[in-house]
Amino acid sequence: MTIAVFLGSLLGAMALGIPIAFALLVCGAALMWYLGMFDAQILAQNVINGADSYPLLAVPFFLLAGEIMNVGGLSRRIVELALALVGHIKGGLGYVTIVAACLLAALSGSAVADAAALAALLLPMMVAAGHDKARSAGLIASAGIIAPILPPSIGFVVFGVAANVSISKLFLAGIVPGLMLGASLWLTWWWLARGENIASPPRRPFRRNCCRRQAASSSPIRAAARTRSAIRRSRKRSTS
Repeated sequence: MTIAVFLGSLLGAMALGIPIAFALLVCGAALMWYLGMFDAQILAQNVINGADSYPLLAVPFFLLAGEIMNVGGLSRRIVELALALVGHIKGGLGYVTIVAACLLAALSGSAVADAAALAALLLPMMVAAGHDKARSAGLIASAGIIAPILPPSIGFVVFGVAANVSISKLFLAGIVPGLMLGASLWLTWWWLARGENIASPPRRPFRRNCCRRQAASSSPIRAAARTRSAIRRSRKRSTS
């Protein structure tokens, strides 16, 4: 009967359209009521203790950083930097997508935010240049997967909090796999772009608007430095 109450309350709450997190809360309350252990104070205390996590504050701030990037124009500047670096190569817009995805991944940590920014900026450009729309969308979606691997990653933060693992070590462990994923996408696009008869975009002068591009390219370094300083401050507070 306990399993029936558990599954019935969980599936019933999900059928009503309640989010899974709150459906689990309803399920727990139903089990407590069935077992005669219902206590509103204990339920509220567990809810507050589950959300009382300092590292989890990084998740909404990463999402906020991604939104500020899109609204403030930093995403466009990163794309312009990638265009100046590799845009003149044959199939250059694909390489631009990969480079911009790596730079954006080092800022937001969200695959959805990176894919949305790249799709809004680069997909119309790639279609206008003559690239296949489905292939271009597939490349952008694949490049968005780099964000949960390269630090700072929202997934690493959540996993580190849930499994009690060092988040800084997870960030360090994600650098090489993220770069390897970008390199594999680069090689795949190079193989596909060989058979395309599409003119390369003209080479853009790198020194034009150099200050703006320098600010965009140094943003991941500044983000990493601030993350490192925040970890050091939290360690000092915990030891003091």
